[in-house]
Amino acid sequence: MKNIVTIGGGTGSFTLLSGLKKYPVDITAIVTMADDGGSTGRLRDELGVLPPGDVRQCLVALSDSSELLRELMNYRFERGGLKGHNFGNLLLSALEKIKGNFSGGVEEAAKILRVKGKVVPVSEEKMNLHIKLKNKQVVKGENQLDHNKDVRKYGIDKIYLRPNAKAYKKSIEAIKEADMVIIGPGDHYGSIIPNILVKGIPEALQKTKAMVVYVCNLTNKKGQTERFNLDDYAEAINGYIRKDRIDYVISSTKNPDEELIKVYEKKEGKGSLVMFDNKKEDKRGYKIVRANVLCKKRTSRNKNDSIASARSFIRHDSDKLAKVLIELLEIKNRKLIKKII
Repeated sequence: MKNIVTIGGGTGSFTLLSGLKKYPVDITAIVTMADDGGSTGRLRDELGVLPPGDVRQCLVALSDSSELLRELMNYRFERGGLKGHNFGNLLLSALEKIKGNFSGGVEEAAKILRVKGKVVPVSEEKMNLHIKLKNKQVVKGENQLDHNKDVRKYGIDKIYLRPNAKAYKKSIEAIKEADMVIIGPGDHYGSIIPNILVKGIPEALQKTKAMVVYVCNLTNKKGQTERFNLDDYAEAINGYIRKDRIDYVISSTKNPDEELIKVYEKKEGKGSLVMFDNKKEDKRGYKIVRANVLCKKRTSRNKNDSIASARSFIRHDSDKLAKVLIELLEIKNRKLIKKII
């Protein structure tokens, strides 16, 4: 059985894992520990726990338990002192306290949810994301990416972790033993790069013999990845890895409906869609896989989710994306893959 490792967090990882779990592969999801917004942020502050939100989403995505139990893990309280809190986040935080460490709590939750594969934190050490803006101002916290007006106004120069964090041993082992490592999709500065900033992850990616695939985002964010094209994303990730390590980049051949694009551009400005430059093919150290991986359904938002406004409603399709990745892994039937450049 082939080993697939995913690196990310948030809705992007949920989407990817929901499709991959339908195939006979061994999955390990490596998840960011930099989240500090919404219910997760409150639990970090009040209980001193590691952030459970992104891990919860990955556990639910890979779960083979009942629909009711999966809904319970995602349930948000609507009133009272628990308003905005997610039941699954509370469960993971309680299990962390009971087991004495976060990874032990995650393993117990995985048993309860009958998870197919493994979900591991990128690190068990506490970390905070620091964001240096182009005006040299530094703001602290991943939550600032979508809720600090100066981020949108001045733009990001770079991000870094304080304190520096070391990678969790099992995340390093998974990358070393992988046949395919999938980076993304997900928020570039919030879900993807924080993983690669963890000490030991770039080195593991440099040394692994796995095929490394980047699933390129569909949209950009004002002040963060404003007017990024496909190559900007891929080159930025290679830069953080400190080696041209990406082998393939998944690029969608389809764009969202014009109406949806207008709604998104009203929030993020013109140039919100990630563009693909056909003329640059001779200069790339990676190949582009062009395929229809766009989700046609518009996603709804939970009114009790305090960070719902930051979540993208233009997303990849779980099943389409998984099929393309499995075909790429097997290098056999490529019916869904339009073109490899």
